[in-house]
Amino acid sequence: MKNKFLKGTIASVIVLTTVAFTTEKKTVNVAESQVNWKGEKVTGSHYGNIQLKSGYFTMEDEKITGGEFVMDMTSINVTDLEGESKQKLEGHLKSEDFFGVEKYPTAKLVITSAAKKSEGVYGIVGNLTIKEDTHPVTFDLTMNGDAASTKLTIDRSKYNVRYGSGSFFDNLGDKTIYDNFDLEVDLKF
Repeated sequence: MKNKFLKGTIASVIVLTTVAFTTEKKTVNVAESQVNWKGEKVTGSHYGNIQLKSGYFTMEDEKITGGEFVMDMTSINVTDLEGESKQKLEGHLKSEDFFGVEKYPTAKLVITSAAKKSEGVYGIVGNLTIKEDTHPVTFDLTMNGDAASTKLTIDRSKYNVRYGSGSFFDNLGDKTIYDNFDLEVDLKF
């Protein structure tokens, strides 16, 4: 009798644990999601977009607990220029001077923790890898049904992207390119 009771109790605990802590993988629709970038220099700015290669959040009880997002660095696109100027800047951004996409075709963000700050808003902590250099990043993310959005600023010099950086080179004058670039991310699921 004790044996049957013990087996029944263990089975109940397993069922309740499974129901109480439902983990799911929420996969991003990369075709409908957007990652827009903006970089600034002394004399102005440029902007464009980059494609996600893959991405997902891990969810537990409908709350973000982790995730991983891979950007296709070969898809860097400039949207504020046309023709030869556009092609020239895209080529330069893809070159070893900047992101070296031939050697480093992807960048990756791994979410290591997420804390709910308010309804639909999470404080995210993660590790961003660009050109095999990994550094922690923090940002707020808004989740709304089957969509999520965030804005974050990245210091490119931490990832060995130093071309035109006033932090590393003197006498650049109006050719100085600021270290920080902005990302505006809109995800669809």
